[in-house]
Amino acid sequence: MEFNINKIIANSSSVQWGFYDPEAKPLFDVSSEDIVEVHTEPGMREIDSEMREIVSPELIDIVENGDRKLGGHILNGPIGIRGALAGDVLEVKMLEIFPRYNWGFNRFRPLSGGLPEDFPYERRIIIEIDKERNICDWETGVPIPLSPFFGNMGVAPPLNLGKVPSSVPGPWGGNMDNKEFTVGTSVFFPVFVDGAQFSIGDGHGCQGDGESCLSALECGLVGKIQFFLHKNTTLDVPMAESSSDYIFMGFDPVLDNAIKSVIRETIKFLVERFEMKKDDAYTLCSLSLDLRVTQIVNGTKGVHGLLSKSLFEDMK
Repeated sequence: MEFNINKIIANSSSVQWGFYDPEAKPLFDVSSEDIVEVHTEPGMREIDSEMREIVSPELIDIVENGDRKLGGHILNGPIGIRGALAGDVLEVKMLEIFPRYNWGFNRFRPLSGGLPEDFPYERRIIIEIDKERNICDWETGVPIPLSPFFGNMGVAPPLNLGKVPSSVPGPWGGNMDNKEFTVGTSVFFPVFVDGAQFSIGDGHGCQGDGESCLSALECGLVGKIQFFLHKNTTLDVPMAESSSDYIFMGFDPVLDNAIKSVIRETIKFLVERFEMKKDDAYTLCSLSLDLRVTQIVNGTKGVHGLLSKSLFEDMK
């Protein structure tokens, strides 16, 4: 079967820099099952002489001519989804993801990250990406395997919120920084405005759960994503499904509250999808749901829970 494929190469006219906007006009519209190829850029607010030697003309164009509001993430989009209405669910499947360049960077800065009191200064390092060996290295003797994913993606927020910063996650998605969203994973979003208006960026070459120092391996990525529009279904916050797991998300400034949100979403899913009793679903969470800290550095913290799909093979 052939699908329509559109392409977005990040430049000053094809990105939302630092925000999601429910009133933004889409770059173009696609239909359910269409595929979009995205070429993203890492988020930089300025480019010094050292970086000018390696960054693309497109990133220079964004920094010099782009319209940055509220946050620092460079998001390709928005993309309109034909037929999407508020109350629907949009599925975004990750078909391909790979590094665009042979470099990325990591940084921390004062008053940010997991240990701001221990590191009250700024540091940025350039990290070499070896595509052939599928590793990154910054001369520490500890090469890290690549596992690329998009840290920031989502639909337009509800109209009453207006523009929201790209720096925080929420029911629309946003800065979720979930390293489980790799190739083969589908991420599901509640739709808040007609057309859904999906945007994506913040490429990460690799990241540990928590994103401890503030950033991951920030890098440009190339990805192919496929859209599926689901009617007659509801969703309160994003969730995902990989080949092996159901993945539930929770967001809150208080980590305990984010955990509670994940457990509640898992229970709701088990009751609705598999007709489990609520008490049994709660017990199952304790027996099998793996809770992980997604990120601790975005103000609104993230937690995700992994529930193995193999548990339900006899219930399909």
